[in-house]
Amino acid sequence: MNHFDNLGIDFILRTPVMILAFEGWNDAGESATGAVSHLLSCWPHSKIADCDPEDFYDFQVNRPTVKVDTHVVREIHWPNTTVFGVSTPHLEHDFIIVKGIEPSMRWKTFANAILDLADDYEVELVVTMGSLLADVPHSRAFTVSGSGAHPDVAQRLGVEVSKYEGPTGIIGVIQDTCNQRGIDAVSLWVAIPHYVSQPPCPKGSMALVNALEDFLEIAIPEGELPAQSKAWEESVNKLALEDSDIAEYVKQLESSKDESELPEASGDSIAREFERYLRRQDKG
Repeated sequence: MNHFDNLGIDFILRTPVMILAFEGWNDAGESATGAVSHLLSCWPHSKIADCDPEDFYDFQVNRPTVKVDTHVVREIHWPNTTVFGVSTPHLEHDFIIVKGIEPSMRWKTFANAILDLADDYEVELVVTMGSLLADVPHSRAFTVSGSGAHPDVAQRLGVEVSKYEGPTGIIGVIQDTCNQRGIDAVSLWVAIPHYVSQPPCPKGSMALVNALEDFLEIAIPEGELPAQSKAWEESVNKLALEDSDIAEYVKQLESSKDESELPEASGDSIAREFERYLRRQDKG
């Protein structure tokens, strides 16, 4: 049974990379879904598939919403996961972007249905994106960790081996299913401040987009993300000024972050930013 309804669009993609992000447990501050939304905003795309929400969502947990258009006609929007095809002829690969809400049930079926679609388009690399709350200062660069679900894949793709133990989300299930099916998969996670977790967090989204650029060695338009990130950071600065406890806590986090960063790590960060700049210049 096909749980994702292909919309019948004749969409030819060149060995696409699949990128996925889901609202919910994997998406602190909506940084991950914000990152894929940014990709969709700067690359031409077409919707190629939808899942049947009846198969995967508990509508008492993720309730449908009612919208009223200009003609006062009511329409119900159901929680869903949508698959987009992205054509990027200026790059080596095209992309398939999966954006949705973490399903409520039948995760194994859901993961296999997505990877069946990946097989249809001959996807060879899957990149999942997530964001989590952590003891990090809002005023410093956000750290993005890249990991592979299997040591062989991690070594071949130049990322860390995931050593996480504990509860997982749909991203962890998809990573494991990729491993079982022999598909290369990498997970990118950004840590954002727990004391300012209200979405959106554009600085987290920009960190994930930059990490994707570095991993794939491509240039991605930044659009409004830098300005939005600066505005977000300034708003948090104002919040800290109004609360002495938060201000003191932020200073402690900043001191800890600065002390823990080795000079080599700072040098690596500068090198990555410079390489990113050169790729954008080459594109221009």
